[in-house]
Amino acid sequence: MPSLVREFLSEMSPIEGVAAVLVLVNVWLVARRSIWNYAFGVAGVAIYGWVFFHARLYSDALLQVFFLVLNLYGLAKWRQSRAQAGEVVVERLGVGKRFAWAGGILVAIAVWGWLMHRFTDASLPWWDAGVAMTSVAAQLLMSWRKLENWWLWIAANMLSIGLYAVKGLWITMALYVVLLGLAIWGLARWRAARVEAPRGRTQLERGS
Repeated sequence: MPSLVREFLSEMSPIEGVAAVLVLVNVWLVARRSIWNYAFGVAGVAIYGWVFFHARLYSDALLQVFFLVLNLYGLAKWRQSRAQAGEVVVERLGVGKRFAWAGGILVAIAVWGWLMHRFTDASLPWWDAGVAMTSVAAQLLMSWRKLENWWLWIAANMLSIGLYAVKGLWITMALYVVLLGLAIWGLARWRAARVEAPRGRTQLERGS
């Protein structure tokens, strides 16, 4: 057992650890419905972009650039909703839109995985594409304050745990185990807040 611990520690990257902490705080604040999550989100994805690029997980590296833009976009959308309604409103997708999103994600995974497989030396391109495209959809739905974003984060986190274990990114693998738990918790909190709020609306924490 001590040898396993030493091997685990030797695989750890300090910068990977910093990124993991930032992302954990980010998701914890999202689950608590705090607008301050975006400050930690921007810092976390910037560092993870570097980590994934050096691991040759190019889909994930490019994903962090997209996440950077989406974090800024999401901040604007949350602020806009709060300014218009006096609160940030949590919404849900209709049944038809859920099927449309699911189909779109599958197509995006197939296309992106093929591109990474055909034109790069990406490691595990299809698996990586599954994580990337599911995460993109989840981040978009989170920016639009859709409850379903948590279901997609749960799926993306489950895919990520196996992927990063295979790549030896142990801190990141452990991070996604925790993120899986946080996603389940976040889903429960957003559901409860929506049920408790009048007319299906919920107030997100005002980021103080």
